[in-house]
Amino acid sequence: MEPKFFNIPVCVGDVTLRVAQGHFATRNSHTNYFIDVTRQQSCLQEADAVAQQLAQRLASSTMVDTILCMDGTRVIGTCLARKLTESSYNSVNSGKEIYLLRENVSAGGKLIFRENARFMLEGRNVLLLLASITTGSTVEKGMRCVQYYGGSVAGVASIYSHLKEVSGTPVVSLFDTEDLPGYASYPQQDCPLCREGKEVDAIIDKYGYEKL
Repeated sequence: MEPKFFNIPVCVGDVTLRVAQGHFATRNSHTNYFIDVTRQQSCLQEADAVAQQLAQRLASSTMVDTILCMDGTRVIGTCLARKLTESSYNSVNSGKEIYLLRENVSAGGKLIFRENARFMLEGRNVLLLLASITTGSTVEKGMRCVQYYGGSVAGVASIYSHLKEVSGTPVVSLFDTEDLPGYASYPQQDCPLCREGKEVDAIIDKYGYEKL
């Protein structure tokens, strides 16, 4: 069955959140909401709106040398880097050069970076940028990668987050569970929706959803 999408009745600046309720399976969990951030990932105007709101929350306090763009957030990351380096945002990064890195996943599922890209991590303050955060496992993978290559995690930012912090690092997000009443995420083996016999509506990942 095709998920029925709707915009939640909360806006952050010009940013809205489009969601569907149902039974959805991810690599790490089952959830009762699918958060669709396709337009924010792909549309320059919407990506810029997200970046503007994140920049307002990060500019004055978060020193950033590199943005690691995960979950297909390269367009948002580009807009965010531009805003963080503008003097109009009273940013600690004004006038700096900020590097952008896209996640590179090996066949074994680990994040890896080639020799020519590692200077953007080694000794750098790295901001992890994601579309949404549910269990935090993707964030933790990014953190381990940054630390492995000699960088420091400057912060974590996302459009939506189910978590306030990951491994002691606060998450800066535009939307959270207060904006999605009843949102829940379950380990696959303990999913009450499965126990109730409710079929999975779709498989979801960073690329979107595949209905069943």
